[in-house]
Amino acid sequence: MNLDLFGEAPPSPQAPSEIAPGAFALPGFALSAAPTLWAGISSTLLASPLRHLHTPSGLRMSVAMSNCGTLGWVSDASGYRYQATDPLTHSAWPPMPDAFLALAHAAAKQAGYTGFVPDACLINRYAPGARMTLHQDKNERDYAAPIVSVSLGLPAVFELGGLERGDKVQRLTLHHGDVLVWGGPARLRFHGVQPVEAGQHPLTGPYRFNLTLRQAG
Repeated sequence: MNLDLFGEAPPSPQAPSEIAPGAFALPGFALSAAPTLWAGISSTLLASPLRHLHTPSGLRMSVAMSNCGTLGWVSDASGYRYQATDPLTHSAWPPMPDAFLALAHAAAKQAGYTGFVPDACLINRYAPGARMTLHQDKNERDYAAPIVSVSLGLPAVFELGGLERGDKVQRLTLHHGDVLVWGGPARLRFHGVQPVEAGQHPLTGPYRFNLTLRQAG
């Protein structure tokens, strides 16, 4: 099934479920689009290769990252931020593929967030053992728009906490093609990913890929 840019949401293999106020799981929502998304990832990474960023304190992140869209998220000794150019290539980030835009718009609409048009997409590659510690997405200029997160490849355990770091965490196993959308009262919830276990996926090989789409500017 093809996704028409900003058209109606395709039927989801399972109905969306609200995992917290404002946060929704859409199991299998991206399955039909996965080959097209993968082609978009592959072409993007030819222009802006994956790299392991460092936190402002100097720690190397276990997840390899790149970006596409008008803005890209980066981290270095200067801090966390969005910028219009890739610090590795010194060129503008690759344009966001239409398939990314269409899926993000459709998933957000399915979760009740209409009019979502992302300008930034983080591409994260998780090798076995890679993880994402609990954090908030708060480098965007405002928090009115939701976050759309697409899982491809190996499964992973997603952690969704509360608005404070020490709040209780719920865990959800994400499989190939699953999509999460969170906004509104859930927009600043802490979240993360437990270490990915070794495996092999027909599309992505020994990796999990994640697309995180945001309105950053």
